[in-house]
Amino acid sequence: MKTIIQFFEESVEKYANNTFLWEKTTNKFEPTTYAQTRDEVYRIGAGLMALGLNKGDKVSLLSEGRNAWIIGELGILYAGAVNVPLSIKLEEKSDLIFRITHSDSRMIFVSGSNLPKIRAIIKDVPAVEKVIIFDKQNTYEPNELFYGDLVKLGDEFLVQHHAEFEARYQSIVGSDYANISYTSGTTADPKGILLTHRNYTANVEQAYTLMTIPENFKTLIILPLDHCFAHVAGFYSFMGKGAAVATVQTGKTGMETLKNIPINIKEIKPDLLLSVPALAKNFKKNIEANIKTQGKLIHILFHHAVNMAISYNKEGHNKGGFCHAWKKPFLALYDKILFSKVREAFGGNLKFFIGGGALLDIDLQRFYYAIGVPMMQGYGLSEATPIISSNSIDNHILGSSGHIVKPMDIKICDAEGNALPYGEKGEIVIRGENVMAGYWKNPKATAETIKDGWLYTGDMGYMINDEFLYVVGRFKSLLISADGEKYSPEGIEESIVENSRYIDQMMMYNNQNPYTIALIVPNKEALKRYVHHKHPEWDWNSEHAKKLALHKLQRELNEYRKGGKFHGTFPERWLPAAIGLLPEPFTEQNHLMNSTMKMVRGKIEKRYEEQIQFLYSPEGKNSANNYNLEALK
Repeated sequence: MKTIIQFFEESVEKYANNTFLWEKTTNKFEPTTYAQTRDEVYRIGAGLMALGLNKGDKVSLLSEGRNAWIIGELGILYAGAVNVPLSIKLEEKSDLIFRITHSDSRMIFVSGSNLPKIRAIIKDVPAVEKVIIFDKQNTYEPNELFYGDLVKLGDEFLVQHHAEFEARYQSIVGSDYANISYTSGTTADPKGILLTHRNYTANVEQAYTLMTIPENFKTLIILPLDHCFAHVAGFYSFMGKGAAVATVQTGKTGMETLKNIPINIKEIKPDLLLSVPALAKNFKKNIEANIKTQGKLIHILFHHAVNMAISYNKEGHNKGGFCHAWKKPFLALYDKILFSKVREAFGGNLKFFIGGGALLDIDLQRFYYAIGVPMMQGYGLSEATPIISSNSIDNHILGSSGHIVKPMDIKICDAEGNALPYGEKGEIVIRGENVMAGYWKNPKATAETIKDGWLYTGDMGYMINDEFLYVVGRFKSLLISADGEKYSPEGIEESIVENSRYIDQMMMYNNQNPYTIALIVPNKEALKRYVHHKHPEWDWNSEHAKKLALHKLQRELNEYRKGGKFHGTFPERWLPAAIGLLPEPFTEQNHLMNSTMKMVRGKIEKRYEEQIQFLYSPEGKNSANNYNLEALK
């Protein structure tokens, strides 16, 4: 069972002089080769041993993406320890204290920008002996150490104890833990997912059955490195093929870092990018906004070209055909004069995206396919390290969650655990070397999730054959109508939010009630513009203005009913019969959204329990009720 260390050592032997890491700390990206990376990893691993870190100890890591993140993790692993990657989005003291304490972390790696978070809680985590800071500080607390000084300790240790260092990393086996990766906190206490060295190397090998990465490929990792999707599909998959990985230039603020992404993409000119639905939607909005600035003619021509490409491509695997052959020369022309210019925003070399997050709107997939940078949608979860399936350039069906990785067993089960035939929806259950070792200090949750070696994902889907998977929502978040019918809300919510500029977020609810209701976070600015357009003389704060806005929201939902342009997309009996507007959005800060940008349904239901009950009253069914009018203030 190959370890990450063996995996890395093999790559260094094969690709010593290839660039592995690209980082921009001043005015340009600087390269670090595979051989240079290994030298740095040795120094960090040896430095940690010099500090007394033992095999099996835990080290937390809190930083934005950078060379030191990747080298730091590898250094931790070479010292025989376990990395506990922490999300930089964690703002609450209690979130950090829980993870650091629960994981038994003895040390913490932290970037300068995240150091204040650690200094604020260090007295509450007495087991932490050292805080190693990536960036030089003017002053240091007694338990703090500059990263550069750790490197010096490593140099000294390697001179005096090289054999001991070598013996340590060679003693690691595939079943040893590599990471404790905490869930996003959808329950009161997040669970620590135990991922072994072999979990990672096995999932990389499985990923290679779906994608080819030539050694001259480059990627810019725009997703947080603490998530195992960025680990596997990002730097470990690229590492195994001698390819290069760049990280986003860190700004002084989170917003500044975000603004660096499009600049860095043009500088690195990546061949492949990892994305999630939220990022994909933002990229699309930016493209369309830019096209709009080119004038009315270009705007009309672009949308005509996109629509023609969509009709030609169909679901990807079945594109073209005799009846569509006449479109090919037009599409070649559109590609030359329009789409190639759009692709320059992605550096000009981008071949495709790999999309994480199972539910990606098919219209979004069709758009990217049309402009020549297909978004190959995949599916996975952290407990599976994480990749379970993905579409690929050579084998894809738009709208599906892709081809199953190999080797891995999969079955679709009903609520009793019985395997279902092709085409029937049920819980996705998998078995393979990518299945986690369990949850740290939580045997009960482990036993509920892994049964006889099979991982019960909690996600609902179906197979159309033994290769292609469709994921349709959370198995455990199914809505239940009064007559016992079960249905998944995610696809409906995604579609309505995607197709309405007046709705930013939406969560449906039905727990054996007479009808389904929807909690909606409205786009107030868009509604204000709508009301002003209809009645410029009306004051937004007047009741009649707000009632017009509520009427507009109701009409947006009615587009999915008989006579509407989306009629037939979903069964009408599943659509919301009452709406409740919320005064604030779902965010990570208010704990109504997790770090993978998924709604935490249980917490939303609990917070708005009173409003949910109200929506099942006669007054609640009237959209112009007091709750909704108040929410539009």
